[in-house]
Amino acid sequence: MLTFSHQIGSMVAPAKRGDQLWRIQETLYQESTNFLETDYEKLFITVRRQLNHRCLLLLYTNFESLAALHRQLPFLRRLAKSHLLVVIFFENTELRHLTNAPALDIEEVYQKTIAEKMAFEKRQIVKELQAHGIQSILTTPQNLSVNALNKYLELKARGMI
Repeated sequence: MLTFSHQIGSMVAPAKRGDQLWRIQETLYQESTNFLETDYEKLFITVRRQLNHRCLLLLYTNFESLAALHRQLPFLRRLAKSHLLVVIFFENTELRHLTNAPALDIEEVYQKTIAEKMAFEKRQIVKELQAHGIQSILTTPQNLSVNALNKYLELKARGMI
């Protein structure tokens, strides 16, 4: 497990220890958000140095636009060359509520249109990742565990792991 933003944060090295899950949980509990631009190049360099064998990498991140993805895509593609990369990002559940609600006035029509555009762009991000051979999961936070496990089982069934 590795945390990062503008610099590399905490790391729990892979190990076959009985307390590994506890160590990961404790490390995650200590983390805090700093709201700075994420440096995917530092992530790539650290992964290249620390992981000598092909690994399944689950990258929990969030891209709000195709432009944000395109800035980081070269580093994601380089990671995907050496490892099986699965990018996991989140669907904005508030946008879903907004797009499903009826628009009662012109302002709500505008809000609904913008929300639908943003939801569409998230789906486009998934397609863009797939076009570059990168696995992805777009999920709501409440479905994260089930969707991540299903993706793992899918990859296992396809012989990718």
